Amino acid sequence: RMTKFLIRWAINAVALYVAVLVVPGIDYIGEWTGILWLALIFGLLNALVRPLLKFFTCPLIILTLGLFTFVINTVLLMLTSNIGQSFGISFTVDGFWQALLGSIVISLVSIFMSLILRDELKGKK
Repeated sequence: RMTKFLIRWAINAVALYVAVLVVPGIDYIGEWTGILWLALIFGLLNALVRPLLKFFTCPLIILTLGLFTFVINTVLLMLTSNIGQSFGISFTVDGFWQALLGSIVISLVSIFMSLILRDELKGKK
């Protein structure tokens, strides 16, 4: 269980870092440890807030054939930025469209890394 958590945390950290590198308008200034804290915040939001958002927006998700989940991911990335800044982490997202693109990049990197590390995530050796 702890290994799975650490792998997920690392995947989130790498995905956030790639978004910072690739998406104009998403910026991070600081040490690499700040990315780890951001990944923890992002992971907690995904675990705690995302299910609630999906539950309350279920009709919109169905109506848009699942595309509204991108909006949920966008909101979570913007919320991660706000929470991170309140803890003194210099992670900024300039606006909705940058957050949308960033959430797509994060999703793609997460999917790719999860496929590579699927045995470790399942607990197989």
